Amino acid sequence: MAAYTQKNNKPGKPGGKPGGKEAQPLIIAKTPADEQRLKLERLMRNPDKPAPIPDRAKEWNPRAPPEFVRDVMGSSAGAGSGEFHVYRHLRRREYQRQDFLDKVAAKQDKDKEYLQKVELNKKAAEERTAKRRNKREKLKQKKLLAKKAKQEEKNQQEAEENSESSEEDKKEEKEEEEGDDDAEVPSFIMGRK
Repeated sequence: MAAYTQKNNKPGKPGGKPGGKEAQPLIIAKTPADEQRLKLERLMRNPDKPAPIPDRAKEWNPRAPPEFVRDVMGSSAGAGSGEFHVYRHLRRREYQRQDFLDKVAAKQDKDKEYLQKVELNKKAAEERTAKRRNKREKLKQKKLLAKKAKQEEKNQQEAEENSESSEEDKKEEKEEEEGDDDAEVPSFIMGRK
């Protein structure tokens, strides 16, 4: 025997909601973190469903002042009892508009100051990096010159050693040649009187 729901007389779970959805237990978030976790869990139950992203709230703008004022009135004597309230609302609306314009001007000034400060910070940072870059380049050049000087000194020492050794070789060769000459010419002659 199949259980039928009361509304659509289709087989389903007794006491269940129509459409086959399971009843979700009511969970009350106690902290903002719990609330956010519950929202994420609800979003992740059906990842194919697009998530609602609310548009940014529009900033409040006051009603523009009327171009032509038909009923010029004030809180002076002679006006009816209802006219003062109309005047008071117009005055309040105008004060709100002026406050809004002042706030917008102050915000623009702050934005301008912030952008100038950011630009100054960028320039200062660029100057510092340029200064450090120059310092690094100088150190690199100094090391390179020291390396070249050391290499030249080493080459000079080798050249001196080579020249000394070549001079010694030349002296030895001369001595050997002279020694050969001495051997060829006898220092004394035997048998002659």
